[in-house]
Amino acid sequence: MSTRRPVIGISSYIEPAAWGVWRNVPAALVPHRYVRHVQNAGGVAVVLPPLAEPVIDEAFVVLERLDGLMLAGGVDVQPSRYGEEPQATVQEPRPERDASELALVQRAVEMDLPLLGICRGMQVLAVAAGGSLVQHLPDKIGTADHSPGPASYGQTTVNIESDSRLAAVLGERVDVSCYHHQGVAAHPGYESTGWASDGTLEAIEALDARWRVGVQWHPEVGTDPRLFEALVGAAARA
Repeated sequence: MSTRRPVIGISSYIEPAAWGVWRNVPAALVPHRYVRHVQNAGGVAVVLPPLAEPVIDEAFVVLERLDGLMLAGGVDVQPSRYGEEPQATVQEPRPERDASELALVQRAVEMDLPLLGICRGMQVLAVAAGGSLVQHLPDKIGTADHSPGPASYGQTTVNIESDSRLAAVLGERVDVSCYHHQGVAAHPGYESTGWASDGTLEAIEALDARWRVGVQWHPEVGTDPRLFEALVGAAARA
């Protein structure tokens, strides 16, 4: 029996960083808690910087060396990616990350690679499938509860479809931390499997996939390991 630990790629993007005497140095960044959760779940974490051109070819080269993929949270997906003009509330885009993650998802779907999308990552899953986003949730639900302030996580309860893969991992009700002002509006090819009490879609999954799940909340900020264990477990069975 193989004891090989599955390798999980975690998407990142380029932001100015500081360490030691260095300031505002462009760096490929992802919060370390994503890495720690993958490692604690028994996987080997590999941080993936945005791909070089041509991104589709690069995505294949990267993914054939991985057992699973995680799309981390981050800024808004550029609305032109789903055929809309940006509203005033949309954050400054990161085109290289959008192109990279959309290519990674396209290839991962073709390869049926186990995949977990977190917050922005769930939105990327939807956009890659030809779906669209709600550009500013407070305009729809009337509150900013899902993103109450800068660097301040909201708290919500997610009700999960009882016969879903997500329910098999988390049960039918889970309290979560969230930080998003956007949401998924349309998600072709995915089933809706989790909702907040205000009706905000909180989870999607692909029924025809080996394991492909998106969650709108941030499981990495807490101590619950189950989603990461599910991803690593699916990757180990690949």
